[in-house]
Amino acid sequence: MNGHCHPRFAPLRDLLERNLAEGEERGASICVVQDGETVVDLWGGEARNDVPWERDTLVNTFSVTKTMLALVVLRLADAGTIDLDAPVARYWPEFAVQGKSEVLVRHVLGHTSGLPGWDQEMTLADLCDTRRAAALLAAQAPWFEPGQGSGYQAISHGHLLGELVQRTDGRTAGAVLREDFAEPLGADYWLGAPESVDERVAVLKSPPHAPDLDEFGKRALLNPMFSMKVTTTRDFLGAELGGLNGQGNARSVARVQSVVSHGGVVDGKRYLSPEVIERIFEVQSDSPDRVLGHRIPFGTGYALPAPELMPTPSGRICWWVGNGGAVVVNDLDRRMTIAYAMNKMAAGLVGAAKTRDYVRTTYDCVEV
Repeated sequence: MNGHCHPRFAPLRDLLERNLAEGEERGASICVVQDGETVVDLWGGEARNDVPWERDTLVNTFSVTKTMLALVVLRLADAGTIDLDAPVARYWPEFAVQGKSEVLVRHVLGHTSGLPGWDQEMTLADLCDTRRAAALLAAQAPWFEPGQGSGYQAISHGHLLGELVQRTDGRTAGAVLREDFAEPLGADYWLGAPESVDERVAVLKSPPHAPDLDEFGKRALLNPMFSMKVTTTRDFLGAELGGLNGQGNARSVARVQSVVSHGGVVDGKRYLSPEVIERIFEVQSDSPDRVLGHRIPFGTGYALPAPELMPTPSGRICWWVGNGGAVVVNDLDRRMTIAYAMNKMAAGLVGAAKTRDYVRTTYDCVEV
């Protein structure tokens, strides 16, 4: 294993080292930023057969990507380009059909838009044609009454918000993320990755079994179905699928997301205002999610504390996970961001056991 770790976080280092040694992990990275200092930056294992996980290895972070998209939209809200309380149709007139004229931007950010998936049978190629896929969503009726509870937008989230960003800012969401966050922060995180990073992307090992879903969940999550083998192809890496295909590692996730935990300011540069960060904690839904099945308190762009799913304290904390186990936790009370990214996927869509162990251990170290 490589990297560095403040002595206070030695139990976290030991846990990662043990999981790598025992095969719970194939390759993985963990980073903790606290009060402006990177106190943990560890990585180890294999990125692919006989290729070690290096400092600059990247991996698909799945739905952790959604937290990056949240930053993009919050930045545009800060600039007055987007009003979070405005109807989506103000910026996207074609959206105002089939009973969606009152769907608000914050409904989309909080997974309460009623559009957790497509009516039409989709392929991966269809997803990668992002603007056409977004137009299909704009034309269809919601699956439930918008604003009345959540239906997790596993894939559609990125298409809905990506279209909003492009219509209001002119740039794609990936370009805003790169130019306004990743580049100035020196973070190696990509939405719509260039060909130059392809050889650094780790190969994913699929979870041991498929998630247990009801018919609603299958309709949202399995349209389309695709093999993990496609996640290292050029078409997939180059697409901007803002719900699921951001490429990064724990360090780059923690670096970018520390904007939230540090009140909008990193290294003396302001990225978000305190006012827009507070909008994250406005509850959009706090009921059993129609797709994932769990009761998930969704704020604006993030989940809020839910100890039964992620072992955080209460308070000003926001978080989300990626399929297979990746996670980011932003703790504003402790000015701390925790990030974890790996290539051996665990079963379960939210709160994988090893993910919870890393988060729990980090908090144990903090409280000592």
